[in-house]
Amino acid sequence: MKKVINAPQNVVSEMLQGMVLAFPEYVRKIDSADVIVRAKPKTGKVALISGGGSGHEPSHAGFVGCGMLDAGVCGAVFTSPTPDAVFEAIKAVKTDEGVLLIIKNYTGDVMNFEMAMEMAEAEGIKVDKVVIDDDVAVQNSTWTVGRRGIAGTVLLHKIAGAKAETGASLADVKAVAEKVVANVRSMGMALTPCIIPEAGKPGFELAENEMEVGLGIHGEPGVRRDTIKPADAIVDELMAKIMADMPVDGQEVAVMVNGLGSTPLMELFIVNKRVNEILTGKGVKIYKTFVGEYMTAIEMAGFSISVLKLDAELKTLLDAQADTPAYKS
Repeated sequence: MKKVINAPQNVVSEMLQGMVLAFPEYVRKIDSADVIVRAKPKTGKVALISGGGSGHEPSHAGFVGCGMLDAGVCGAVFTSPTPDAVFEAIKAVKTDEGVLLIIKNYTGDVMNFEMAMEMAEAEGIKVDKVVIDDDVAVQNSTWTVGRRGIAGTVLLHKIAGAKAETGASLADVKAVAEKVVANVRSMGMALTPCIIPEAGKPGFELAENEMEVGLGIHGEPGVRRDTIKPADAIVDELMAKIMADMPVDGQEVAVMVNGLGSTPLMELFIVNKRVNEILTGKGVKIYKTFVGEYMTAIEMAGFSISVLKLDAELKTLLDAQADTPAYKS
């Protein structure tokens, strides 16, 4: 294992210390848990919390800031944060207007965030949740019942965060979040596995000429393995699955081409070129495109594509100002 770390068991705590030192004007870490919150707390508006296992940076703590999240809960690498940690995050950012939990659809995340929600409600804190399941690759997986939540979550952070900044009620912020969930679909692929620091070895093996189609962001099995194909052929397969699940002909959309950790921008832009060709060929107007690393899987080589159908409200919220360590608009 080759990694620029000290002790494997300290990677999350040292990462968070380094993040706060790099962005003190944006974020701070609370004392009681591995939770990153805004340096200047938001008041008088709904607070948003997301999180999950570490290893997906910049998700989720990198999106804490104006126009997006109020707290990011950081579990151990690829491990759901504990209910106690989520509860500490709720207490740290709660407002009278309420707290919305954004949960990716993994069994541990859903269970632990819901337990924290019950703990908060027992203390009289107004809290609600939305669960995102944008991955069309598999209906059920190693860690889920139903579809997984992957990079479309970042678009949810952006839009729900913008809605909260308008002073909207908890019910209205949840409603726009659920609109995003209903209208975003994603799928990914990988060329290489990744190594969890404490494991010290890859979570799965791929031959030099193999790729995994539809894998999860923790290395969960995908749809199938195949020999590596040209970029256009890979994109064609992923987009066909996305569009079969959510027809977009003649619609207006946002697109996210997300790198999984070790894929050069050169390759992501090649992917985006083909995504654009497919969508415009179906009369789809691409309103906004995001290309880069938004939700990674440590050092995995590969990418995911997310497509979000837009209406006037979602376009306005997508364009709204945001200022976080990992996203600015």
